[in-house]
Amino acid sequence: MIELQEDGEIACPAALVWAIVADYGQDPRWRKGVKTMAPRPEGIVQVGTTTAEVMRFAGRTYRNGGEVIQVEPGRSFAWRTTSGIDAEGGRLVEPLGEERCRFTFHVRVTPRVTSEKLLEPALRWLLRRSIRADIRRLAGLCAS
Repeated sequence: MIELQEDGEIACPAALVWAIVADYGQDPRWRKGVKTMAPRPEGIVQVGTTTAEVMRFAGRTYRNGGEVIQVEPGRSFAWRTTSGIDAEGGRLVEPLGEERCRFTFHVRVTPRVTSEKLLEPALRWLLRRSIRADIRRLAGLCAS
């Protein structure tokens, strides 16, 4: 199992960051490997929001279905996959004053096939690097 939690301070109000990270339709703008993300319903997540994601990671294309299972409006939400990879996680936005916040991205992935299990240390490193870069892209998007 690969479990990661990465965070970063963002020089933007928490409400602005929330408006981006809680709208799955925005994911391709700041998550590099996400080719398409189709949430239903569109807009800010709510319990029961479903997603159809196509992403590229470590040289492979993944098609994942997901659902939002918990929401604390303006602050956090949790999700899990319903098809594709076996994963779950969450996103958290914490204000650090009026013009700054901390964004935390948590993910737990359970490799299913032997090749992915054998490559788990390398996949963990790649995923950590990818999430950190995504948080930097998010900070840039929020500041623009």
